[in-house]
Amino acid sequence: MVSGSGRRTAEAHAAQAAGAGDEAAFAGLAERYRHELRVHCYRMLGSFTDAEDLVQETLLRAWRARESFAGRATFRAWLYRIATNACLDALASPARSREIAVAPDGPDGAAGPAPAEVPWLQPCPDGLLDLAAPAGGEPETVVIARETVELAFLAAVQHLPPRQRAALILRDVVGWSAQETAEALETSVASVKSALQRARATLRERLPERRAEWRSATGPDETERALLRRYVAASRQGDLSELAALLREDARQSMPPARLVYEGRTAILDLWRPVLEGDGAWGDWHCVPLAVNRQPAAANYVRRPGEDVWTAVNIDVLCVEDGLVTEITTFGPEVLPAAGLALTLATAETAV
Repeated sequence: MVSGSGRRTAEAHAAQAAGAGDEAAFAGLAERYRHELRVHCYRMLGSFTDAEDLVQETLLRAWRARESFAGRATFRAWLYRIATNACLDALASPARSREIAVAPDGPDGAAGPAPAEVPWLQPCPDGLLDLAAPAGGEPETVVIARETVELAFLAAVQHLPPRQRAALILRDVVGWSAQETAEALETSVASVKSALQRARATLRERLPERRAEWRSATGPDETERALLRRYVAASRQGDLSELAALLREDARQSMPPARLVYEGRTAILDLWRPVLEGDGAWGDWHCVPLAVNRQPAAANYVRRPGEDVWTAVNIDVLCVEDGLVTEITTFGPEVLPAAGLALTLATAETAV
C-alpha cells in the first residue's frame, strides 16, 4: 500500500514530466481528477451537460498551460483553479448571462421554488458522484455529501453572482483557505471574505431550514427508499389513489426548463390524471428507481398504443420529509444513459 507521502512524491514527479510535455504523464493526472472536476463544474454551473463540456475545456487549458505549473501547489489544486476560472468565463458569456435569474450584484428576491427559477438545472447520477470520491481514494478527496449536491442547494447557488458562487464553493465545499481562494480568483483575501459573507447570507434566505439535517447524509435513507419503492409501484400501476397518499398536501412539482410550478397535491394529481387515466392516457407506463443528486428518483417510460417499446419520458427527483413527498422536480430523460439506463426499453423487465 502506497503511503500518502509516496503518492505525493509520485504525483510531483508526474506533474514535472507533464510540464515538460509528457502526454502520458499528463493524461494519467488528468484522469485521476476528471471526476472531481466534473462535480466541481457541476456545482458552479448547475448543468450536467455544461459541466461535461467545461471539464474538457479545463483539461485543454491545463495542457496548453502545462509549462506554467510551478509546483507551488498540488496538481489537483492547479486543475481546480483552472476549472473555476473556466466556469467563470462560461458564466460571463452572453448566452449564459441571459439565463441568470438575478442581476450580478442586485438584491435578491424572496425565497421561492428555486428549481423552477433555474431553467438550465439538470440532475447528476449518483454513480458519477461516487466516482469523484472512490473508496481508498486520495486523502484530500472527501465523500460527496448530500448537502452540496442536492437540487435545492444547486438551485440556490445559481442565484449567487459568479464570483460569490466561486468563493463559497471553494471555501465551504472544496475546503480551501481564504488565501488559496484569493489566489485562485486573483483577488484579495478581504474580497474573498466579503464575497463569502454575502453568499452565505443569500443561501440562508433561499435554503430550507432542514438543510442542517443533511450533513451526514450521502444518499437516500431507508424511509426515502421505502417511499420510492411505493412511488415506483404506484406509477407502474397508474394508481392515483396510492400516489396521492404519498404526497404531502402542500407538495409542489416543477419542471425545468419550463418555469412551471404546480402547487399542492390537488394540482399535481390534476396534472397526472389525464396522462394516466381515461381515453387520453398516453399508454402503458413503466417506472424505474434511480438515484441522482443523493436523492431518491424515478425514470418514467411509456409505451404508446401501437408501439413495441417503452420510451423514456422524464425523470422525477423526489424531496421527502417525514415520510411524504414534499417536492418533485421533473427533468427530461437526457441524462439517463449517464446513469446506466437506456432511452428505450424492449421489455419492461430490461430496466428492473
